Amino acid sequence: MDSQTVPSLGSYDYDLLVIGGGSGGLAVAKEAAARMKKVLILDLEAPTPRGTERELGGSSVNLDMQHSWSELVEAVQEQVKSRSLELKRELESCGVLYLNAAGEIVAPHTVQVTGINGIKRQLTAETLVIATGDRPQYLGVPGDRQYCITSEDLLSLPHPPGRTLVVGGSAEGLECAGFLSGLGQPVTVTPQPHILPGFDQKMAQKIENHMLVAGVDFLYHCSLTKVEQAGACCEDVLSVTTQQLSRGRRLRVTFVCKDGQTKQEDFDTVLLCVGRKACTGDIGLQCVGVQCSQEILVNEQDQTSVDHIYAIGSVQHGRPHTTGLSVHSGTLLARRLYAGDSILCDYTNVPTVVLTPVEYAACGLSEEKANLTFGEASIEVYHSYYWPMEWTLPGRNKNSCYVKVICHIPDQERVVGLHAMGPNAGDILQGFVAAMKYGLTKRQLDATVGLHPGSAQVFTSLTQTQRMSEALMRTSGRAHFLGAEGSAIVPSNALHPSFNPVVVRSVLDAFSSLTGGQSSSVPPEPRSFPDKKTRPFTPSQSEQQPPASPSRHETDS
Repeated sequence: MDSQTVPSLGSYDYDLLVIGGGSGGLAVAKEAAARMKKVLILDLEAPTPRGTERELGGSSVNLDMQHSWSELVEAVQEQVKSRSLELKRELESCGVLYLNAAGEIVAPHTVQVTGINGIKRQLTAETLVIATGDRPQYLGVPGDRQYCITSEDLLSLPHPPGRTLVVGGSAEGLECAGFLSGLGQPVTVTPQPHILPGFDQKMAQKIENHMLVAGVDFLYHCSLTKVEQAGACCEDVLSVTTQQLSRGRRLRVTFVCKDGQTKQEDFDTVLLCVGRKACTGDIGLQCVGVQCSQEILVNEQDQTSVDHIYAIGSVQHGRPHTTGLSVHSGTLLARRLYAGDSILCDYTNVPTVVLTPVEYAACGLSEEKANLTFGEASIEVYHSYYWPMEWTLPGRNKNSCYVKVICHIPDQERVVGLHAMGPNAGDILQGFVAAMKYGLTKRQLDATVGLHPGSAQVFTSLTQTQRMSEALMRTSGRAHFLGAEGSAIVPSNALHPSFNPVVVRSVLDAFSSLTGGQSSSVPPEPRSFPDKKTRPFTPSQSEQQPPASPSRHETDS
């Protein structure tokens, strides 16, 4: 870092100095540079305890995962490095100076820059932005840093992970579990304490049920207390798709169960997905009086307690953390600072997606949060299963994909929550998110013409409510459901083996006569589940499930 490479600019070296090279930091830097401002971005992160280094650009990488493990890892690493190089070129073309260096605030407008060679120097900037992102947390139990890995290490392993314990039921944990299971690795998830905290828990239950059928095991009510090496060595094998490969000794995991009993199990890999921690500990925030516990307190302008210091992305306290939101907030911040704009980032109704084997996307309130906010009597929940067109020919399960719309009744049934589970759920939800931002109501949703044969059209034809399902259950003593067009079927995974088709037929015909619809044929025989730790899901009275409504009309099939 030659001092001659940094010319002086007025009383400061830079107009804007960004500490952190994640999605939000890159966005604010590029937008500021586009406004002819002199910008510096610093990004240097320590490797994980397993030695994995992160490249510029944050932690979001999407790849087509296939072939052997060694080919997979090589492809991932090449993609990450290629993307990092591409981002550096983008910064250069925008006029942003990038330094692979750490930054620490040592005075209100001064940052001490430490390069990878250990050489230090001080640079000044009129405005500072903190965008250092977050890193995976560890449990703080014996053996966790020595023997466990995190999601950052997973795709740097030189060998397949083999039998894997995923600790934590976060979105990150379920995504990793689903990915590994798809590659043929045996996976057990131990939620801490339940899966997808903060998400709609009825949707979370559906995700779990699908993952169970896909072969992922769940171990509840057990807390990990210790990880150590076991005595036996694993077999060396050649193919990830047929056998499991692990090099060296297996890991013995000690759990304490709900009843106080201790149990031990052996795994090849222990993957920690127990949350992420904002990277704010060593960047000098306390030196200049920025209010911060672990995350940084900001106002609606993304401004910290120090006027010229801003924070964006996952370092912010009490706000959603998604890549798209970080990019959006960074861009808007730069425009407010240097283009005279006044548009604030809207941190409500932020869409998010969970890339489990059946994708789950959500925007707005969960059902639990809506009931708590408005009262259960003021909430109406419309829902339906649907059958994606691409699933019809291979004959995949009609009752795996599901949507629900949560409406606030007193406010003209304004949509306050959207949830979709199925292929490309994030893409399906995106357009409805824009409408929801501007006050979408159920009546407006019903007036929308569905795009046939796309899966998104199911949102435009929802008539079944959870109250209707519950009323049917009270009438018949068993759960029955209406489809989007008035036909009634029972999801195969909700049937008891001893159900009486005659009773089902009589109830469906009675309800059909009331609605003017035609009841469907007698429901199919219940699915059989594999003889392992999986279990079929039987809905409780608090959750009645609607039928599979194909994305194509029945008359078209």
